[in-house]
Amino acid sequence: MDMLWSGWGDPARATPLPDTVIGLLRDMLGVKPRSAEPVALDEISVPESPLDAAVRQALLAAVGGEHLRTDAESRIRHMRGKSTPDLLRIREGDTTDIPAAVVLPASHDEVLAVLKACVVHDVAVVPFGGGTSVVGGLAPEGRRLFVALDLRRMDALLALDPVSRTATLQPGLRAPHAEALLAEHGFTLGHFPQSYEWATIGGFAAARSSGQASAGYGRFDEMVLGLTVATPAGTLEAGRAPRSAAGPDLRQLVLGSEGAFGVITSVTVRIRPVPRIRRYEGWRFDSFEAGAAALRRLAQDGPRPTVLRLSDETETLVGLAQPDAIGSAGAEQAAGCLAIAGYEGTEEDTSYRRERAAVVLSECGGTCVGPEPGERWAHGRYSAPYLRDALLDAGAFAETLETAAFWSRLPELYASVREALIGTLSASGTPPLVMCHISHVYENGASLYFTVVSAQGDDPVAHWAPAKQAANEAIMAAGGTISHHHGVGTDHRDWYVQEAGLLAVDALQAVKRRLDPTGLLNPGVLLPAD
Repeated sequence: MDMLWSGWGDPARATPLPDTVIGLLRDMLGVKPRSAEPVALDEISVPESPLDAAVRQALLAAVGGEHLRTDAESRIRHMRGKSTPDLLRIREGDTTDIPAAVVLPASHDEVLAVLKACVVHDVAVVPFGGGTSVVGGLAPEGRRLFVALDLRRMDALLALDPVSRTATLQPGLRAPHAEALLAEHGFTLGHFPQSYEWATIGGFAAARSSGQASAGYGRFDEMVLGLTVATPAGTLEAGRAPRSAAGPDLRQLVLGSEGAFGVITSVTVRIRPVPRIRRYEGWRFDSFEAGAAALRRLAQDGPRPTVLRLSDETETLVGLAQPDAIGSAGAEQAAGCLAIAGYEGTEEDTSYRRERAAVVLSECGGTCVGPEPGERWAHGRYSAPYLRDALLDAGAFAETLETAAFWSRLPELYASVREALIGTLSASGTPPLVMCHISHVYENGASLYFTVVSAQGDDPVAHWAPAKQAANEAIMAAGGTISHHHGVGTDHRDWYVQEAGLLAVDALQAVKRRLDPTGLLNPGVLLPAD
């Protein structure tokens, strides 16, 4: 099924906020009910597809008549991603970024044929997986005519090697389907980002995705052993062996490239046996600083849990670590900061790591609060985007942003971003609630994930832009990266240029010119459009 066109996920799972929460939003943040209902899907005025007969014929020859769609609903469903500004625009009926058509290839060769046709007819191409981008990754710049290349028909498990523990997957596989196919053979990928229910294997690779169990399984880019990529210049293959000293690793050129260099058509990944045991528990710390120190000790000296995350005081108080419980009876939170530790694997391994980690967490001032908070987090781990939609429905503004830095810089980064968000939004008359958690830990640093809730203001998109810019500038000044796992898209592009440096960007532009000579792939995404 398709995602909700004007929000996140399965429409049947959309749940309105309890009256108590709506009252708190009104009293604390000045949130007012919306002045008008969002437009309905059939009320959106969609211009006729601008594809001329020659382009249509070329695309039909590439994929067949059933797999070229120019109807209004298909085009609307492939317009933009799922950031809050994206949703606000579509709820107003704004079709500025609508594709001219949706093309659905079924193979690597069909992708090559589509790209060839688009080169001949000067049509831009936006690769489309689950449509979950939150950084403007599906809204190209610099060209008015483009098609969405939907990879959903490329959804097979192509090969599985149980001896080497590898699997080759097509890019259009949604994560739950991929897990089900692997589970039939006793394996798991172990990649469970918040977008898990809707995102695809190709999207994970293209955006350098990081899952909620990254402490144990690693980031997605660490799982990738090989890639096949269709480009306007031909086929690129990378990854011959688990480790190689034969020149620079071309996989790393494709991972995180967000469709700007080519279309990923297969991914070979490392797989692990399905864990026999999964246990999650909660720990409480007096402060975010104390909890962060405990996470650092586990990340650096072990034993490392499979899941390890820490909410700051505000996120703990609100209960956002357990979004399914917000506004419900018994969801009150004690003071301090809540950490979630999860352990997956064999009985022997999970028991050993859990017992040893408990010693470290206790020595760092943590108090175990039992399995209930951990199990509740696991149950609601994919619910936060639905909560965001409910907040928008209630008239609030809600958005997220994330970054990462070395451990020594993390306190300054945390304080700087909070100050930038609170200061900018308060100055505009909409004082926010700013929450944060550490969700991915490494030996040398960690990620910070911020959630911002405020009143919408007269123009919600314009209201958010200065705050987002201030937060990005604070990230740069404090030594953070502009993105840890959401990607660059168009929203972060200018700061990515600043982070990488002009020489590095020139080198990447040279790569793009070789693989995509006419600049038709996702123009303006990741790199400035020509």
